[in-house]
Amino acid sequence: MLTSLRIRNFKSWRDTGDIRLAPLTVIFGANSAGKSSLGHLLLALKQTALSTDRKRALNLGDSSTLVDLGTFADCIHNHDLNSQMDVDIGWELPQPLALQDAISKTRRSGDALTLHATLQADEKTRQPNTVALDYTLAQAGNVTLSAHVARDKTGKYDLTSHHFGLVKAQGRQWPVEQPEKFYRLSERSIARFQNAGFLTDFALATETMLRNIFYLGPLRQPPQRIYAWSGDTPEDVGQDGRYTVAAILAAESEGRRLNRGPKQSLNPFAAFIAENLKTLGVIDSFTVRPVAKDRREHEVLVRTVKGGAEVKITDIGFGVSQVLPAIVQTFYCPAGSTVWMEQPEIHLHPQVQAELADIFIAGIKSRENGKPRNVQLIVESHSEHFLNRLQRRIAEGGVSPDQVAIYFAQRTGASTELKPLCLNMFGDIENWPDNFFGDDMADLTARTVAAARRRQQEKSA
Repeated sequence: MLTSLRIRNFKSWRDTGDIRLAPLTVIFGANSAGKSSLGHLLLALKQTALSTDRKRALNLGDSSTLVDLGTFADCIHNHDLNSQMDVDIGWELPQPLALQDAISKTRRSGDALTLHATLQADEKTRQPNTVALDYTLAQAGNVTLSAHVARDKTGKYDLTSHHFGLVKAQGRQWPVEQPEKFYRLSERSIARFQNAGFLTDFALATETMLRNIFYLGPLRQPPQRIYAWSGDTPEDVGQDGRYTVAAILAAESEGRRLNRGPKQSLNPFAAFIAENLKTLGVIDSFTVRPVAKDRREHEVLVRTVKGGAEVKITDIGFGVSQVLPAIVQTFYCPAGSTVWMEQPEIHLHPQVQAELADIFIAGIKSRENGKPRNVQLIVESHSEHFLNRLQRRIAEGGVSPDQVAIYFAQRTGASTELKPLCLNMFGDIENWPDNFFGDDMADLTARTVAAARRRQQEKSA
């Protein structure tokens, strides 16, 4: 699970400041405030890790990748290629990492890792290069092992560690090469030291973390009358939800069983999703089945009210097809995943938006075959009803303030600021920002004044 994030000089973000990422993190803000670009950067980091090109510090993408950010000049704040872009990301490791100094035999271990990377445009190619790279391994908040790679004024790179006294290999003293991608040293650079092998473990841990980041965009595919499934197991539901039905069928074929928390009954995946849709109040029943025996074509049938006729998902309101990918992604993704969603509440009635908050609370508490899934949800939203339900559940004790982080993104000139909202145990926001959801009091006052004037005019007429 991601625990922290800080970005400097990326798009509208001069400096996000330190962002605490909780199991359920919600980001509000005006349109074009820069909320989505935070998730897009994480996708760029992921597609860089997945890329076969190790020399490319940051894969900004094209039409075939997870995200297309254009050129580095498009990404850097104020398009200033003389400035540096910094990314700090921290996460909990799924298993503690134990490392040993090959020379002194000193052992260091930790359950949390932090990566800092600094990128700057090459003067000739204008492509990003990694000019500094730092790793910190910690246990219970205390640093146990760190490594620092930096380029000096002459363009040479140096590797240091404050905990393992790095010793260069015997023979010719070759210099450290420029880092590969934004998070790793080449095998040749590591081999030039007798005890720098732990950097390979750090790089592998980074790749594991990035592979477990998934994204669901704000616009999902319209419902279809027929869905083809040939038995494949998709990685996720897709950025536009196109693999949602395939994911349901794959999870069913694997015999996956889930519940919404401790001491609750386990259910087969499809029945579990159907129950969550019913909880939202948008349907009474939900079924995915083949159109005929031994056919790969499947149809999604929905009964909107108890005792009503089953109809295809295309023949009911648009909201069900738009929220279904969000629910499936929440419970389908692998244990330990981070899911970034944009506007999961789109096309939903206000009451259903509130119920969706309960679904996501269940998502971070869910278990599969008796084991906690430890899924993290980062949600961009515009829904006041979603927030109200979160506050209510905190006040009721259904979720603790530590499990929730809420932010408000707002423009200040050419930059964007991210303001953390302080939630207490009663669900109150102690630093409510101005115009968070518009100026309700101004609208109410204006309406009252206008109504009074009209009544006066009618009396005078």
